[in-house]
This record gives sequence, structure tokens and C-alpha cells, in this order.
Amino acid sequence: MDPLSRLRSAGKRVTDPMEALAQQVADRVVGLVATALDVNALVARIDVNALLSRIDINALLQRVDMNALLSRLDLDEVMRHVDIGAVVNRVDVNAIAGRIDMDALVEETDLGAVIAKSSGGFASEALDAARSQAVGLDQSIDRWAGQLLRRRHPSPVGPSAPSGPVGP
Repeated sequence: MDPLSRLRSAGKRVTDPMEALAQQVADRVVGLVATALDVNALVARIDVNALLSRIDINALLQRVDMNALLSRLDLDEVMRHVDIGAVVNRVDVNAIAGRIDMDALVEETDLGAVIAKSSGGFASEALDAARSQAVGLDQSIDRWAGQLLRRRHPSPVGPSAPSGPVGP
């Protein structure tokens, strides 16, 4: 048997209960200090700028899971706070127009159909105007002829409806 083993055994019998007692005292002291401590007064004494100057923002951002952060973002709520007019004012329309491939745009456009449609509409409007003028002129000639021939009743505006059966 080792002669020091008895001494070690006696030391353990003394130190184990002392460690337990020290732990109990420490727990009790920490509890008393925590309840007696004015946290607001302690926080008021903290120099936030000095604290923030010690933080490495780049290292902190490397640890942030941006996908998780963005998945929690309410984009509709963010857009409610965006001044769309200010965003549009910052858009360089000339730069956007400069990026348009006009040759490709012309190739994709059926100019013949566009010209036909626009000229067809113009021709139709011109024809309607001419018809309207012709009707007005026809009515003027009819009134003038009625006065020359001394008609008492003006002639009908359109052809009269057939009175008998129509057809063979």
C-alpha cells in the first residue's frame, strides 16, 4: 500500500465537502448580487459607441444566414415604404432606350400591316366624311329643286318602302 494514499484519502474527505460548501456560498452570493443589482443603472454606464467599435461587422455578417433572414422578410410591407416616384426619377430612360436593338425591333414588326391598318383607318374616315358631305349636298339640291318647282311638300329623305310583294 502506498503511504501517501492514506493522506490523499484524508485530504479528499476534507476538500470534497469544502468544495461543495464553497459552491453553495458562491451560488448564494451571486443570487444576492443579482437581486440587489440595478440593471438599468449598469446599462446606463455602458459606452455603446465603444462597445460597437469593438465589433467586427464583416465577421458578424459572414455568420448571418441571409436566406433565412430574407425568407422572414415581408416584401409587401417593405414596398409600402418605398417612394416609387423617387425610384423612377433615378431611372436613366436614355440609357434604357440606348440598349434597345432597333434593327431587331423593326425586323419583329410587320410594318406593312401597321401602315395598312393606319391608312385603312384614314381612308375609311375620309370616305365617311365624303359621304356625309354628299348627303348634305344632296339635301341642299333637293331643297333648291323643290323651291324651283314650287313643291308644297318636301320630298322624302330616302326611298319609299315597296307596297306590294317583292320578288318573282
